[in-house]
Amino acid sequence: MPDNPICVFGEVLVDRFPDGHEVLGGAPFNVAWHLAAFGERPLLLSAVGADAEGERIRAAMRDWGMDETGLQTDPEHPTGVVEVSLAHGEPSYDIVPDVAYDHIRPTDDALGHDLLYHGTLALRDPDSARMLNALRDGAASQVFLDVNLRTPWWSREQVLTLVDAADWVKLNRDELALLSASSEGDDAARAAAFRADHGLAGVILTLGAEGALACTSDQPPVRVQPPPRTQVVDAVGAGDAFAAVTILGIRRGWPFATMLSRAQTFAARIVGQRGAIAADRALYAPFIAEWA
Repeated sequence: MPDNPICVFGEVLVDRFPDGHEVLGGAPFNVAWHLAAFGERPLLLSAVGADAEGERIRAAMRDWGMDETGLQTDPEHPTGVVEVSLAHGEPSYDIVPDVAYDHIRPTDDALGHDLLYHGTLALRDPDSARMLNALRDGAASQVFLDVNLRTPWWSREQVLTLVDAADWVKLNRDELALLSASSEGDDAARAAAFRADHGLAGVILTLGAEGALACTSDQPPVRVQPPPRTQVVDAVGAGDAFAAVTILGIRRGWPFATMLSRAQTFAARIVGQRGAIAADRALYAPFIAEWA
């Protein structure tokens, strides 16, 4: 296995909560953080500003043992910031435009990676979109698209183009409704139709409190329920935690029911805390022990 088998492309930023609390975030950053904790060596390809927030992100990555090779410094644009507000435990986001991760520069650092993860938010600017096209065309044998539709920073046409270029797509029920060509059938039928329409290896559909399901090209849909007694502090980062464990399952060949169950259980643990990540190895230790 190569040293950096997974390239994670996209935004890294600071989430600011209404009470003034700040945490590091961005779906790709969160996914890379979790993957590193679970023993992978992801290369995070992103950009920060030449500012205190950027240095804070670099310091956190160093302390966590993450590879900084792909983290660029943009002296002309600040580190990304998101103002998070919460209503009944559900987050909404005010995403500051024209920040460092909108201008990720071309690099050869990601060549040789056999799985490329990316989302949709960092592609709102042509600079980063061009960089992703180069990565997707030449750097990975599998592409995992994590759909995150943040108004007004997306268009249906652009996202469907990304879907067509992916192998695996993770999205939630609302996102499937916005992107699907048909509204007929139940969740499994619609996810299966979406997978077939776009020639995907698999679709991972998250269903919030109802669990998740996976549709692949070679077996019937698999569905799991969330663990009981899940205490929700906030839902920020739950999908990122789910995506990270799903990628682990794909990489390590777990059965799909096992993969979904483990992803659901870990995501349930993350919603029980404030913020999407934690610099605490003890959070991961029970999962590592149980999953051997």
